[in-house]
Amino acid sequence: MRPSFLPRLVNGPFDDPGLFIPFLLEKRAIIFDLGDIYSLSSRDILKISHVFISHTHMDHFIGFDRLLRLFLGREQHLYLYGPQGFLKNVEGKLAGYSWNLVKHYSNLFALIVTEVHPDYMITRNYICQNRFMPDQEEIKEPFNGLLLKEPALSVSSEILDHSIPCLGFTIEERFHINIMKERVAGLGLEIGPWLNEFKQALYHNTDPDSEFEVRYGRQDSYKKRFILGDLAKRIALITPGQKVSYIVDAAYSKSNEAKIIELAKNADHLFIEAAFLEKDRDIAEKKCHLTAWQAGSIAGKAGVKQVTPFHFSPRYKGLQQLLETEAMDSYHRHI
Repeated sequence: MRPSFLPRLVNGPFDDPGLFIPFLLEKRAIIFDLGDIYSLSSRDILKISHVFISHTHMDHFIGFDRLLRLFLGREQHLYLYGPQGFLKNVEGKLAGYSWNLVKHYSNLFALIVTEVHPDYMITRNYICQNRFMPDQEEIKEPFNGLLLKEPALSVSSEILDHSIPCLGFTIEERFHINIMKERVAGLGLEIGPWLNEFKQALYHNTDPDSEFEVRYGRQDSYKKRFILGDLAKRIALITPGQKVSYIVDAAYSKSNEAKIIELAKNADHLFIEAAFLEKDRDIAEKKCHLTAWQAGSIAGKAGVKQVTPFHFSPRYKGLQQLLETEAMDSYHRHI
């Protein structure tokens, strides 16, 4: 079965961290962290609808400027989430430029920025034509671990300790809809955009006895009508949803370990920092990072199906295999 989420690291394991997650058959993606993103094409960047920032150290946030530059002048709402102090950080970035000409832009571009605290979240809107000055009214709502909830997916977070608050993230699909192409063909239909509409109907719990129209062919020249529930039984295999977790820059402590294990529990894929070798644990403690052994043990205890260690300290350039081996040995020992 083809997964719905197609996560890939933006850079190599020694370079700025970031996880780009495009969605299958959609012109949409999300991203965890914004380090150097020049390896992403403009086309990929413009698919991004939601940005989740673990913390605003430079290697996790310097890509904000490129993202902003590409979206300027486009009809788009771009959603960003980050830890305590994030609103001030974004406003500082925006204040670094002159915006005297944007009032003439015809397309509405807005940043919707959410700052996450232990018990609540604050959201402010920044509209391009208003020179990105924040709206006077901000939204304050409780934080219960959930950042984003849509019919098909959700994004959850835990606040970790990196000597400053640092967010870990999980994206999870409610359930997975696998389309059996041979059965689609057997009904005389073609693969096309209608399948996204079909999936959205299922995610929105549309009445299975309702009528669903399939439009396909050049300029939707062919149309067929089905009962939604019957069509689902004939062409779709519904299985548990996909889960992907992302952890960077966390001190090794019982509290952090428990939070990460809960957040990433039974994930299909965990991307987790492994900054130092276990023999350099004292350095990892001073810098509030995980060792490869610690990362692997957390992944094993969380019961994840696949683990990718990354965000290696540059002191190990040329020794990548040592970090990966240590992390995987620990993972297999603790699973």
